[in-house]
Amino acid sequence: MEWLNTTLLISLAMMGQQGSQQSQQGGGISFFLPMIVIFAIFYFLLIRPQSKKQKEHQEVLNTLKKGDRILTTGGIYGTIVNIKDQIVQVKIADKVKIQISRSAISGLVPEDQEAEQK
Repeated sequence: MEWLNTTLLISLAMMGQQGSQQSQQGGGISFFLPMIVIFAIFYFLLIRPQSKKQKEHQEVLNTLKKGDRILTTGGIYGTIVNIKDQIVQVKIADKVKIQISRSAISGLVPEDQEAEQK
């Protein structure tokens, strides 16, 4: 009888070890899953919109032409007079022209905003 109790206790202890090993193996997946979900959230809420906005801005800079109304990153409104590679000549007032870098242009001025300024 004592032998049976000892065997039963050993069997129960071994089953408990097997159960804990199985839960540890699943622990790796359950550890990485939240990290993957967090990365996906960051990608769709932060990284993807920022790269899309940057691509659109680069497209605007590449399509600049004479006569476009622009806004510089410094807050100066002007009209493009001349474009050479990376240098843009901008008229900001009568007989006042400045040269700026193409990368200093934050964007085009919408037509409805132009009408308000005049």
